[in-house]
Amino acid sequence: MENPADIKTSIRERAEAEGFDAVGFAAADAAPEDRQALAAFIRKGWHGDMDWLARADGRRGDLQALMPAARTAIVLAANYGPAGDPLAPLERAERGTISVYAQGARDYHEVIKKRLKRLGRWLAETHGGELKVFVDTAPVMEKPLAARAGLGWQGKHSNLVSRSFGSWLFLGEILTTLEVEPDLPHADHCGSCTRCMEACPTDAIPEPYRLEATRCISYLTIEHKGDIGEDLMADMGNRVYGCDDCLAVCPWNRFSAPTREVRFLPRAELTAPRLADLAELDDAGFRQLFAGSPIKRTGRDRFVRNVLIAIGNSGARSLAGVAARLASDASPLVAGAAKWAARRLAGLDA
Repeated sequence: MENPADIKTSIRERAEAEGFDAVGFAAADAAPEDRQALAAFIRKGWHGDMDWLARADGRRGDLQALMPAARTAIVLAANYGPAGDPLAPLERAERGTISVYAQGARDYHEVIKKRLKRLGRWLAETHGGELKVFVDTAPVMEKPLAARAGLGWQGKHSNLVSRSFGSWLFLGEILTTLEVEPDLPHADHCGSCTRCMEACPTDAIPEPYRLEATRCISYLTIEHKGDIGEDLMADMGNRVYGCDDCLAVCPWNRFSAPTREVRFLPRAELTAPRLADLAELDDAGFRQLFAGSPIKRTGRDRFVRNVLIAIGNSGARSLAGVAARLASDASPLVAGAAKWAARRLAGLDA
């Protein structure tokens, strides 16, 4: 019989060798409090178009439903911290702002999953047992699970906060039949701070630890499939994919460090790209520009909708012609946003 403490040390060392920056362990049991919080979120309709969150298959929030024989959840984290101020592009109105996590050379899902599979193969060969690996596309409530595994705590914006890496962690999980002693859950260190709530451009955090996703710019620019209300469009600024405001203002980021993973480093063409260039993308151009990027799954029409909203907020009369041309786009989604942007820019003269 192997010493459980030695197994834990061995897994941690191997995970770090694979490029993970933090490792935690939790019992692979159901978490009623997580399921209750999700149910309350769904009842309020805050999930919007994210229908998969409301699926009544019993899996989300119950690791045993995903793998009945699982005894331990190994939670892995990879730092994607930016080298500079992620909010700096917001000052460049004729440029688009893309969330830090989506600027990288490769889709983080792909990078993390490959690491998890390599670690999983090693784990099975070295210590035995059965296992399954997950990234955030699986029905795992990974942020509360990471908190239980001692990697950090869920801040008042509902995202994970780490004392070592601030707001910038990608997460992945391995469920295993091995019995490994859980780590202690992480305490909440938000205190009286409400900077994340105050920073939200659309007031999507109505109370601490509660996110109204249907007002969140990340949801609106990535998940929402239809038109966006004019009041929300006006508050979106030049954010064309995602939003980092609530993450970036967290005081715990003073302990963060830039990522060491070259595939998470920003591509030059995704760092404050020109709105005029993004608006001209057809489907083929969109696919080419965002090949290997998580942005690709949003599709050209939704993305150009976001770009046109940014154009409408830019205050740049030089972009009025771009909006006017796209007002007759074949996509009603694009055409509607273009007409709004054109009206908004025309109002500058009034």
